[in-house]
Amino acid sequence: MSNVSAYINASCIVRGNTVVKNGVRAYEAPPGETLPEFLRSLYDRYSGQYPKFHKMDLLSKLGWAATEILLQEVPMEQYAPEDTGVILANTSSSLDTDERYAETMKEIASPALFVYTLPNIVIGEISIRHKFKGENAFFVADAFDIPFMTGYVQQLLNEGTLQAAVCGWVEQYHSGHDAALFLVEKQPRNGSLPFTANEVEKLYR
Repeated sequence: MSNVSAYINASCIVRGNTVVKNGVRAYEAPPGETLPEFLRSLYDRYSGQYPKFHKMDLLSKLGWAATEILLQEVPMEQYAPEDTGVILANTSSSLDTDERYAETMKEIASPALFVYTLPNIVIGEISIRHKFKGENAFFVADAFDIPFMTGYVQQLLNEGTLQAAVCGWVEQYHSGHDAALFLVEKQPRNGSLPFTANEVEKLYR
């Protein structure tokens, strides 16, 4: 009998204008495409018909698009809204948007940018889209602390606080971007991996 108590049932890495889904390269942007153009390409390719996307800041667009790709063809409606949580981390917080908002304050401060001057807003955008109402948290650290992230999420699953979680790293500053998201569930699906720091590290590389 397996002693594994949680499984990685999907992964999505978005880095260097490239998407890797479940360990397989799924999309690569044309050379020279800017980050806003790349994120719009992901929206058109993997989602569409969600007008609020266009109002988001780049950090939220990155996390939102990565989640869209992560959860494609996964029947998340099997869970009650409060049973799925979102746990994320990055290193720059919302600094990119903070800087752009500060620039607008020299003339007329932009309320549209001010809305996004907290990093956890990306969690809100993901949760609204997928109707998640479970535990959520956003951590800011120097680097992706994989042992901490896996331990924290595992504890939420063990306690019964969550049945599933979207978790990982969503970093964006200027044109730099690095998203690594994982769908973790108590029950395995086809192609599941055990939810351990070692397996997350392998996928993140």
